[in-house]
Amino acid sequence: MTRYRKPYRVKRKKSILRSRLFWRIVLVLVFIGVSFYFIFLSPIFKIKKIDISGNQEIQTEDIKSMIKTGNIFLADLGMAKKIISEKFPQIALIDIERKFPDKIIVRIEERKAVAVFCQQDNCFLIDKEGVIFAPIRNDISNGVIKIQKLDEDGPRPDLRLGDKVLENNLISSALTIESKLKDDFEIAIEEFLVVSNERLNVKTDESWEIYFDPTEDLNWQATKLKAVLEQEISRERRKDLQYIELRFGNLASYK
Repeated sequence: MTRYRKPYRVKRKKSILRSRLFWRIVLVLVFIGVSFYFIFLSPIFKIKKIDISGNQEIQTEDIKSMIKTGNIFLADLGMAKKIISEKFPQIALIDIERKFPDKIIVRIEERKAVAVFCQQDNCFLIDKEGVIFAPIRNDISNGVIKIQKLDEDGPRPDLRLGDKVLENNLISSALTIESKLKDDFEIAIEEFLVVSNERLNVKTDESWEIYFDPTEDLNWQATKLKAVLEQEISRERRKDLQYIELRFGNLASYK
């Protein structure tokens, strides 16, 4: 019996151009390329405007010059905040955000001077957080108190703008004391001297001093001061007064 073989057929390869998968890949790559160009290279998302608000002492153009005007998606806002804050110590808070498609918004809160901090002949404006942010001349600005600090190791030679030189509670205590002496006793203050965290000396414009403990109740210490001034020390005797100690009782010392 004769057997017949089926003729061998060569299977023709399917053209890649007729492959659905191929065209899907092509479409995806085209989409990615167009999207990349549209987002990163087209002028639509190039930063064209920088809005800055809240600055009073700092010039707007000085801040703008520190923000790169490239693609809004590639702008490193965190680095911009860091650079601007380091450049301008008078900035207390800064917020930077993107406003699509082409705007950067910068909001600034500047430090407000509540006192003058002096170290030997160098004086600086200081805010409520105890941060020095601007140098001044030796003549003290009107409307703010003067504070000096005694350091066991002597004056800091490396003092720089932006450094925190006093704790918040000391600033707050000094402002409270200044208000009470002015409003309740009509006593003007020449300066504060931070001796330690537990001792704050107040030098009056009559050259005598008052020793407060800023860690204790300032209202109670003011009450003791009132009793001393009303019952023991007349205005005439103040010219011979050296100091009034309020930390350990009501002790007055005379020249």
